[in-house]
Amino acid sequence: MYNVLYGTAVVRTLVAMTRAKARKPRAVLFDVLETTVRLEPLRERLVEVGRPGHELELFFARTLRDGMAYTLSGEAPPFRELAAAQLALTSGHTLSAGQIEYVLDGFTQLPLQPDGRRALDLLAEAGVPAYGFTHGSAAVLEQALEREGRGDRVVRVLSTREIGMFKPPARAYHWACERTGTRPEATALVAVHSWDTSGAARAGLLTGFATRLEGGLPAIAEPPHVTAERVDEVVTDLLALPD
Repeated sequence: MYNVLYGTAVVRTLVAMTRAKARKPRAVLFDVLETTVRLEPLRERLVEVGRPGHELELFFARTLRDGMAYTLSGEAPPFRELAAAQLALTSGHTLSAGQIEYVLDGFTQLPLQPDGRRALDLLAEAGVPAYGFTHGSAAVLEQALEREGRGDRVVRVLSTREIGMFKPPARAYHWACERTGTRPEATALVAVHSWDTSGAARAGLLTGFATRLEGGLPAIAEPPHVTAERVDEVVTDLLALPD
């Protein structure tokens, strides 16, 4: 419970969270960037335009930060616009417009993560529908799947750009559940970002956290329903939950 002060009026707001029971999901949402596709080829493009490869992490983190900040302020610009602005900032405004476009065009050339590929195969074998769930362009995952002949592995790629926001507010996850036609407690969110699984858990979804990126679950994060090192291991454990 917390107090919000508007002028002289104090509004007491109770924030309630209903945690989903650990049950086998009826649909699975996959975070896209870093969870399902690899960002590493973008590092190569940064080097090609004269920037150090280590700027990739800072550029990507700043893009997510500003997307979340603009979401809090009311509406987030499209991912590519934010990414272009942050790439210019991270490079010290040394890149031309053409160089920025060249780096950003690399998003639609990103390959699948090996464990993400296997995770999608496992869900297809189990007959559980999978969906991509991203802040950015749906084409990133769609094209990665098509290049590998796996276009049928996801029902659809959902992008929060349709509602002008970034994850992790509850509204983003509930909107995705509306699109899948499954209730939050029957829908799982799988990600390598603990802030993403925390947001989904607080929104009442099932959650699966792969530690591949962060190395472990931060103490401040909401506990996920399933934790494993790889994304395919997370999916295996989700499918093993009771019906």
